[in-house]
Amino acid sequence: MTLRLLQHRDADGRRAVIAANGDRAHILPGVESVRALAERAIAAGTGLAEAAAACGEGAAVDIVAELAAGRLIAPIDHADPAHLTLAGTGLTHLGSAEGRDKMHRDAAAAAQQTDSMRMFLEGVEGGKPAAGETGQQPEWFYKGDGAHLVGPGEALTMPAFAQDGGEEPELAGIYLIGPDGTPFRLGIALANEFSDHVTERHNYLWLAHSKLRQAALGPELLVGEPPAHVEGSSRIRRGDAVLWEKPFLSGEANMSHSLANLEAHHFKYGQFRRPGDIHVHFFGTATLSFSDGIRTEQGDVFEIEAAPFTLPLRNPLARAAGETVAVKTL
Repeated sequence: MTLRLLQHRDADGRRAVIAANGDRAHILPGVESVRALAERAIAAGTGLAEAAAACGEGAAVDIVAELAAGRLIAPIDHADPAHLTLAGTGLTHLGSAEGRDKMHRDAAAAAQQTDSMRMFLEGVEGGKPAAGETGQQPEWFYKGDGAHLVGPGEALTMPAFAQDGGEEPELAGIYLIGPDGTPFRLGIALANEFSDHVTERHNYLWLAHSKLRQAALGPELLVGEPPAHVEGSSRIRRGDAVLWEKPFLSGEANMSHSLANLEAHHFKYGQFRRPGDIHVHFFGTATLSFSDGIRTEQGDVFEIEAAPFTLPLRNPLARAAGETVAVKTL
């Protein structure tokens, strides 16, 4: 069975890490964060699962009940949000070009092939290089720092000026940079990357703007080698009804890029290898409600679930209040 790690915070703010295997889950004594456990593993030269096992077993936990009570937080964080980077890659999944190409085709009607389709096809051709070789670099985007990270059950809040708040169901890799600058993948988490697709559709050069949004992580960190095939469901609930629902696929077997290639092109930049930093990297998706003509509204609830994760990721959609920003000369 695959180990899953969860972060717990009680009503008094006390934190703990939960280890789950199958239907069993227990507190890990003596550790308050997944980041601290990972640092312990790096220092000892062991894997994350071995470090968790060395903690022993504390009290048993019902993780379904704890999720319902709102006591499970994002499975990774940093005491200083500025040292957590949210970034991602797009056009990485087989079929992922269809929605994006449709979005941009009108704006590039004179061309036979949009930039999106060209980048996708280049990834299909060179996104899975042999070991030791450099593959085609993917589309890359920055989302924000740890202040933009949302946990299970929390609202995904779009800015007051946003034109859309749309879900992106996918997997995210979780990384800790070791003392010597080595990136360590701690595992993967279920994620809602969350973007403004109306802004992106207007002009592809506004992709960077559309991605500067919050993002949500499911409660479980799946430790070890990621599964090659992940199959799940993404839905939007409006009130008591399901407004939209569709299956989604992820994992390398369903991708045009290997995880190693995506990781190589992210961590090739020295500024992303600062010791002690956390990176949450979104691997992309091929499934969007926006591509099916859905316009979300405040109060809609995004729901994403996929095995081998046992808990869903649910987040309501909210809009921030407007604010006036004035730049002053000193």
